[in-house]
Amino acid sequence: MRKLAVILALAIVVVGCGSSISHRTTTHASQPTSGPCRTVAVPSPKGPQHLTAPALKLDPRTTYTVTVATNCGSFAFTLDVAQSPKTSASFYALVRRGFFDGLTFHRVAAGFVIQGGDPNGDGSGGTGYTVVEPPPASTQYVRGDVAMAKTQTDPPGASGSQFFIVTAANATQADGLTPDYALLGKVVSGMNVVQAIDSLPTNPAGDGAPTPPVVMSKVTVTAS
Repeated sequence: MRKLAVILALAIVVVGCGSSISHRTTTHASQPTSGPCRTVAVPSPKGPQHLTAPALKLDPRTTYTVTVATNCGSFAFTLDVAQSPKTSASFYALVRRGFFDGLTFHRVAAGFVIQGGDPNGDGSGGTGYTVVEPPPASTQYVRGDVAMAKTQTDPPGASGSQFFIVTAANATQADGLTPDYALLGKVVSGMNVVQAIDSLPTNPAGDGAPTPPVVMSKVTVTAS
């Protein structure tokens, strides 16, 4: 069973405000990929952030769709406002201010998760504030679920800006991913793009930084 732990970038303990989740390393991600990812210039890290948590509330009757454009293609997910109103509102506010534009998916854990949203670009950064919204104890993280990463010392449901997308069929049953991570939403289109990112070679092999780097060129949100 893959053990849940917190790491900084490539499998060392997190310090400060960084966040991640880890699993037992596999080897198949070192194989070449024929996916659609283009090699692009990686923007400089934005560095430490000192933002204030937003006070806005989203309408649970409205569907909020986040679209993420990357050099591997675009995908979209809806925010789970009903289940996670504070987490959704925080993410919505970050998207609206352009926080994620130019950030990367700094970590690919093959067949488990892809993770991004760090302004430092290495798994150590965040917003400068923390939102806490524990998920239900019965939560299972399945393919296409989007959730927020946190440090080992943070309480369940804590989050800043780093998020992950589950690529395992069921990361709870197969990988032992415990219900400690705030739910954010569900991929509704472009899961093939997410899987293409998941299939990229990484350094270290199986769980590390992808090649080529995956850059979020533009992240937007619409309401309907």
